[in-house]
Amino acid sequence: MNKAIIGKKLGMTQLFLQDGTMVPVTVIQAGPCTVVQKKTVERDGYEAVQFGFEEVAERKLNKPELGHRKNAGANVKYLHEFQLEGCTLEVGQKVECDVFAAGDVVDVTGITKGHGFSGVIKRWNQHRLKETHGVGPVHREVGSMGPISSPSRVMPGKRLPGHYGVEQVTILNLSVVKVDKEKGVILVKGAVPGAKNSIVYVRNAVKK
Repeated sequence: MNKAIIGKKLGMTQLFLQDGTMVPVTVIQAGPCTVVQKKTVERDGYEAVQFGFEEVAERKLNKPELGHRKNAGANVKYLHEFQLEGCTLEVGQKVECDVFAAGDVVDVTGITKGHGFSGVIKRWNQHRLKETHGVGPVHREVGSMGPISSPSRVMPGKRLPGHYGVEQVTILNLSVVKVDKEKGVILVKGAVPGAKNSIVYVRNAVKK
């Protein structure tokens, strides 16, 4: 059965394995999640399960949001839908972090950190201009935009300065190093997208 959960990135640390190997890990507070809605082929045209994460006060949700969560009996802040084949979960059930186990391979999706308006060196990893006479006064600018005579314009797709970050990114095939049910956390090998306390979505690997 496919597995998934909503979590919160708490930060990074390191873990020592039994053979003494040091492994960098990301700590994710995974769940508990409540099944808010279950979609079926007959009614919706496809199978999916909608999870809710992080309980909030009833006053912080409007009437449509409260109505949508009524059947689940949980006032949750975040909703996310997973297409899980062969899922036996029903509305109102809880999903804990122990749905995963050490050794599982997962994909983690999150929103990357925002860097605001950034230049081409930071945004696209381009080189600086030469630090010699005749170049400048700016050495971190875009540089040549293309031929003058033909086509006499900037071609579409040219990598330019602009807004950098705040986009959805999925990191594939990360290993689950440890699952601590008492603390409700999953330790995943390596880095995952997003800043501390940002929401991430963990599911079993699609391209394992």
